[in-house]
Amino acid sequence: MDALKALERHAAWIQAQQVHLLAALDADARAALPEGKWNESIEGEWNFACEEVACALKLSGTTAAKRLQVARELDSHYPTTLGMLERGEISYMQAVAVTEACAVLDPLLAAQVEAAVTQKMPGLATGQTRRALAREIVRTDPQGAEERHRKRKRGRQLVHYPQDDGMAMWGAILPAEQAARMNQAVDAHAATLPDEGRTLEQKRVDALFDLVVNRTTTVGAAGTGTGTSTGSTRTQQASGGRSAAVVQVTVPLDVLIGESEEPAQLRGYGPITAGQAREIAFAEGTIWRRLIIEPKTGILVKTDPTTYKPTAETERHVIARDGRCTFPTCQMPAHRCDLDHIQPFDHDDPAAGGQTVPENLGPLCRRHHLMKTHHPGWQVARDPDTGVTTWTAPTGHTYTNPPHNYLE
Repeated sequence: MDALKALERHAAWIQAQQVHLLAALDADARAALPEGKWNESIEGEWNFACEEVACALKLSGTTAAKRLQVARELDSHYPTTLGMLERGEISYMQAVAVTEACAVLDPLLAAQVEAAVTQKMPGLATGQTRRALAREIVRTDPQGAEERHRKRKRGRQLVHYPQDDGMAMWGAILPAEQAARMNQAVDAHAATLPDEGRTLEQKRVDALFDLVVNRTTTVGAAGTGTGTSTGSTRTQQASGGRSAAVVQVTVPLDVLIGESEEPAQLRGYGPITAGQAREIAFAEGTIWRRLIIEPKTGILVKTDPTTYKPTAETERHVIARDGRCTFPTCQMPAHRCDLDHIQPFDHDDPAAGGQTVPENLGPLCRRHHLMKTHHPGWQVARDPDTGVTTWTAPTGHTYTNPPHNYLE
């Protein structure tokens, strides 16, 4: 494992050297354009660096063009990110994520986002890096984020692609809050279907077909908002069928009342604009629930104790606190995970085993739950003060997973 990590650092250094070379090739190609002028039309007609890079590296033209674009952006606008790549502190895909996410910003705002996120990147996986970038972009450019959302919303559409073996992909490009409501409605309906040998994913697909084609039930939901210490949560539930779906949005109280444009967090998606959050929070028929957050760390301290029975409250607390499977790099949403006892529960003598309390529970997807329970050598511990989960592999190496921070 140590050798593997060392090789990955070397690979990052090599990729950084390729970035320097590709940026130089791109600059030379631009300098050779007619009359030293450049625009997108002229570049498309006269810049053939892409073709030579594609031949040299045995890449498609599209892939070569992407490599050149990333190199140009890193070399010109993101020296901090490129330096971290060169030192092997981050991966190439993390560097690519910076260029892709910040492409919608002007250089000054992009530099602010880079400065805010790069300090965290060495401890993040690529997916976590993209989420951190998305949230920081909404925070740095709230008005631009709202306008981009409105523009993309006007382009919503159904998509339908044929696939091999008599299959097809069917779906839609639509606002994230609507997608979250649909996803929860499908999950709720799938839970009512008999197993009949079907996996959960098969039941979800069958539930989608049933809801669209047979329309056996109507299920909808809006979201939740929370304040950092005095906030509230709002959850819309629409039944009238077999079950109800719940979509959760976490939003600071000052955003909820319109005094701040900080981003909110849509469970299962990521950062959304303050305007989207307020639209969800004030939708007709929603219910607010309070979550109390530790102001310095952003970690969930307590959910509203008056809404559910203690066992349901404990489950809701852990799901809201952690958000995802607590195995590092796993992105499975917590509401689809098992709640696992970190210190095993003693079924023969419950008083002697790990307690069923939030401090001793963590969401684990089925794969990582089975691994922790049955694979020799894997161990997990959770720091009750910081919320950091530490996994120890059979090799003795340790890997940490930070807690969900409601303020980031």
